Amino acid sequence: MKNFIVIMLVLFLSVSCKKELVKQPAKLIEKGKMIDIMYDLSLLEAIKYQNPMSVDSNETNPTKFILKKYKVDSLQFAQNNMYYAADYDSYKEMFDEIGKRLAKNQRATDSLVKIDEKKAAKEKKKEVKQTLKDTIKKPSNKINIDSIKRMIKLKNPN
Repeated sequence: MKNFIVIMLVLFLSVSCKKELVKQPAKLIEKGKMIDIMYDLSLLEAIKYQNPMSVDSNETNPTKFILKKYKVDSLQFAQNNMYYAADYDSYKEMFDEIGKRLAKNQRATDSLVKIDEKKAAKEKKKEVKQTLKDTIKKPSNKINIDSIKRMIKLKNPN
């Protein structure tokens, strides 16, 4: 009887250790698609943070729009998010991939902003040059003889 209890205890412990924390959802979203969804949601959150009025002014809910884009409902996304979050290492890898994408887009955006700033500086420089040209008056080639005669008379009253 003691051997039976020990065997049952060992069997029970081995089965309980293999138990998953979160069961796999019925409609599992593949990892790549989940990363795409989370990336788009990250961009949306950044837009909300930077310019809240741009998102609030729309009639539609942007989160629902993104989920609809990927043909996923909110419950399915929540279940899949919990499932992927249960495996810390895998979830961290997903967020690292999202971070890499965001950094890549940030560099591209920064370079475009620099190009626009250079163009604006050139345009401003052109405008300043044109303004200077317009403000500098050309000397007139006409000599007013009457004014010269008057100056001579004032110098020589004789």
